[in-house]
Amino acid sequence: MTSQLVVKNLDAGYDDLQVLSRINFSLMPGEIGCMLGPSGCGKTTVLRVIAGFEPAWQGSILIDGVEVSSQHVLLPPEQRKIGMVFQDFALFPHLRVEDNVRFGLDGMSRKEQQVRVQEMLAIVGMPAYAQAFPHQLSGGQQQRIALARALAPRPRLLLLDEPFSNMDAELREQLAREVRNILKQENSTAILVTHDQHEAFAMADEICVMNEGSILQQGSGYDLYHQPANRFVADFIGQGVIIPATVESATSVRTDLGVIEGDARIADPPGTMLDVLIRPDDVVHDDESEDSAVVVEKAFRGADFLYYLRMDSGIEVMCLAPSHHNHKINERIGIRLNVDHLVTFSRN
Repeated sequence: MTSQLVVKNLDAGYDDLQVLSRINFSLMPGEIGCMLGPSGCGKTTVLRVIAGFEPAWQGSILIDGVEVSSQHVLLPPEQRKIGMVFQDFALFPHLRVEDNVRFGLDGMSRKEQQVRVQEMLAIVGMPAYAQAFPHQLSGGQQQRIALARALAPRPRLLLLDEPFSNMDAELREQLAREVRNILKQENSTAILVTHDQHEAFAMADEICVMNEGSILQQGSGYDLYHQPANRFVADFIGQGVIIPATVESATSVRTDLGVIEGDARIADPPGTMLDVLIRPDDVVHDDESEDSAVVVEKAFRGADFLYYLRMDSGIEVMCLAPSHHNHKINERIGIRLNVDHLVTFSRN
């Protein structure tokens, strides 16, 4: 099976300002990718170049094996058979839901259009709203209709530009899961752009973490969390702290929390000082442990507490504990390490 989308060595920008530098990634048919990064990192520009709204300075973009962007080729957006879902949904306020979904089905007969509209409304769970106007729908319902309209013409590729950014955090993650299920049901290839890692985890098969116009690491959410390639990815994905350590062997380091062992090979010789990433789920609350730390801050999160702890050495770590372990600020609690993935970084 060949890739549906291939982006090779892409450089792009606006006027004299270069925004993207050597972007490389690909998507197989039915795969959902994600451009994840902070504001201004270039992720939306990637989408705009794929859509054909901006030219490629260097490199190329291929869809179904056909070059659509390069230094010498710029296929117009309307010829790329790409669907788009925007932040503001861009529904037509004067059209009913079924007419919004029908928009873009000009090449079909009226009967074929109606069959496809009904099919899409059923897929997004809104067949009862065919005669409603957009202003009569909630934000989540409008999002589903925007998705149905984008998917109705069966685009070769669907682009989603921060589609959940106007919604509260809980609804964003729920919608991301729902949209993923719809895309998988339609076997649609898609790219999501977001700054929210929880959206990315809930929706994407492959995530590209971007910063300053470059892809720093590509992988699953699990890999990015547990095996970050550099300090930026470690800091941007999930929570955690970086503490000093000394190399003990090719697979272990010594820290103030004890010796940490892992599968990753350490190139530096024993005695070398480096830094190690400690996630909140690496630190276990254990009243029987000989090691302890003082609670300096805590955040209640429903099922658990996130504790900010200070050790006697002054080093601070985070710890996730079930919410029935409700400790006070300045209270000393027992902790132990349970690290499955050893992640180290050389000292700057």
